[in-house]
Amino acid sequence: ERRSQLLAGHGIHFLGTGVSGGEAGALNGPSIMPGGSKPAYTMARHYLEAIAAQDKNGNACCGYIGKGGSGHFVKMVHNGIEYAEMQFIAELYGAMRHSLGYPPEKIADVFESWLSTPVTGYLLEIAVDILRKKEGEMPMVDLILDKAGNKGTGSWTTIAACELGVPVPTLSAALFARYQSAFKQDRTEASSHYAQQIAATEVNEQQLLTAYQTARIINHHQGFDLINVASETYGWDISLSEVSRIWTDGCILRSALAEEAAQLFLETSNLLLHPEIISRAVEGLPVLRQVVANISLTGAAIPCLSSALSYFEIFSKEQSTANIIQALRDYFGAHRFQRKDDPDGPFHHINWTS
Repeated sequence: ERRSQLLAGHGIHFLGTGVSGGEAGALNGPSIMPGGSKPAYTMARHYLEAIAAQDKNGNACCGYIGKGGSGHFVKMVHNGIEYAEMQFIAELYGAMRHSLGYPPEKIADVFESWLSTPVTGYLLEIAVDILRKKEGEMPMVDLILDKAGNKGTGSWTTIAACELGVPVPTLSAALFARYQSAFKQDRTEASSHYAQQIAATEVNEQQLLTAYQTARIINHHQGFDLINVASETYGWDISLSEVSRIWTDGCILRSALAEEAAQLFLETSNLLLHPEIISRAVEGLPVLRQVVANISLTGAAIPCLSSALSYFEIFSKEQSTANIIQALRDYFGAHRFQRKDDPDGPFHHINWTS
């Protein structure tokens, strides 16, 4: 954004371009998210589209995102959503491995069976390969140190959300789960002091699938909500449908959900308020609640599944407990509050001890 404005003042067209796809994208065509100068995009469009992946209709997974830093912002949020998508898979793996007692090979079979359902996507596909990989007789996952790294894009997403006042707790939970995993020495010491009582849980594969599907919708909603608010705040005029279409191939988030969202965003800017998603969530939320409750009772950590549920519980309730927060703020800091009988009216302060 800063460079775009600076260079525009000197008559220089600047194009900031987000790219996703990893090594496979570099070889076979990535998802490309250019933003900045529209004339610059017009000049570079032919070359960018030629190297990009193609969607199911044969169109390049590349398109002008918007002005300024919109291209890199969208790529940043893509990675934030990706963090949570990866954490979901890790939590489902943990539930099946430690609560249901499945070995990696059986978990791979379960994930592979899910590839024929609406949750299919690139990350789930590669999770199957990962869980089947062995070194000798040992599953490779059992040889990998459980300290997750990061390149910073997850933290950038959380910081941007905080600056814009947009709640993205599921994306942030995935980030902090990675941070906490890095404290391996502390976790090892703590495990010697606190009894590990992970018992069998009353969940089955179908319940886990439904919970996963529901949580993924909530996660994508949070990410796209952040993009939408940023677009309105900065005047980027981003098409959420086009962003989702660009993500349907070539990138790490490519999935059936991205395909569906590209169509749904033609009718709404809020996934969780689309009639199709509402009907699905009404069916899926009770299952997500049960899965989160049952797995939590085993002592297993499921930060992203639980945060997705908590987000939705707040999102879907007309009345929240924020009135208590406002009262506390007014009591100790005279921060004032608005009244329910005049929600658009002035702010008030009262003496709480008289």
